[in-house]
Amino acid sequence: METLPVFVGLDYHQRFVQVCVLDRAGGVLANRRCDNDHMAIAQFAGPFGDVRAVAIEACTGSADLAEILINTTRWSVHLAHPGYVARMKRGPDKSDFTDARMLADLVRVGYLPEVWLAPEHIRELRKLVGYRRQLTEQRRNAKLRIGALARERRVRSDLPRGSQLRLQSLARSGALGEQSRWIADRHLSRLLELDLEIKAVESRLTALTRDDPVVQRLAQLRGIGPVTAWALRANVGRFDRFANGKQLARFCGLSPRNASSGQRQADAGLVKAGDKYLRSILIEAAHRLIWHDERWKALAARLESRGKPRSVTVAAVANRWVRWLHHEMTEVRPRPMAS
Repeated sequence: METLPVFVGLDYHQRFVQVCVLDRAGGVLANRRCDNDHMAIAQFAGPFGDVRAVAIEACTGSADLAEILINTTRWSVHLAHPGYVARMKRGPDKSDFTDARMLADLVRVGYLPEVWLAPEHIRELRKLVGYRRQLTEQRRNAKLRIGALARERRVRSDLPRGSQLRLQSLARSGALGEQSRWIADRHLSRLLELDLEIKAVESRLTALTRDDPVVQRLAQLRGIGPVTAWALRANVGRFDRFANGKQLARFCGLSPRNASSGQRQADAGLVKAGDKYLRSILIEAAHRLIWHDERWKALAARLESRGKPRSVTVAAVANRWVRWLHHEMTEVRPRPMAS
């Protein structure tokens, strides 16, 4: 007896999941709320037929649920890009009922805007990289606030910008008011705590990626330090999941965005895609490459000789370098990192 093929859409929430089951023709077999539990979802959707594909929007917690469903039910579970799914909706109304049905319908017809389901060790690495990012942003903000207190009273220092000695001289200057000095001293104490915490995170990242061949290969490249290597490994994961370097550069947000219409041909800066932190890390890497690598220095010189602004030149170098990096890294076979 032939089993009816069905397609499932999951609208994820922290406490429950809206489950929609469609047949091959798009008819709704069921659409109801289930507990946020893989067994409850499997017991509800499984009896309707042979589950060919499952779609769930990428959000906090959905990747973990998707991986558990794959391991326990052997279903083909796909993560959907929430931004593109929202644009594909046919009306302004939104409900769990319609969202789950649309996900099921998109995976049924093969139009689901899919994103990569990163394995657990990559998701754990992303958490550490994100935590380090939060700490460095807090450190930067503390430094800026000390500088703002000093500028308000026109206090200056000839010591190098951002150095600990300069910050201490500004914070403890007699020209600051009593309350300003107290606030600046609190910022200095917070900076010491943040420095220790950042070192602890970096030590953990080093231990976690010590035996990772992708991170090791990235760290061997000129101009690439451990922070850039960690960010690339966490965000890209596998380089071979991209067909070519152009796709990787676009994923990193380094491709120029076309804004042509009719006879008008123009660019509109970089594409609004990818992780902003990863893009900023790669732009910083491009600055280092221009200074220390003759190949990329020559490319930057050619672009600037044609009148390109420095910002455009650096972005172009980052774009070309990432495309070259794809070719270099697709031969490296990643393996799970130590826990």
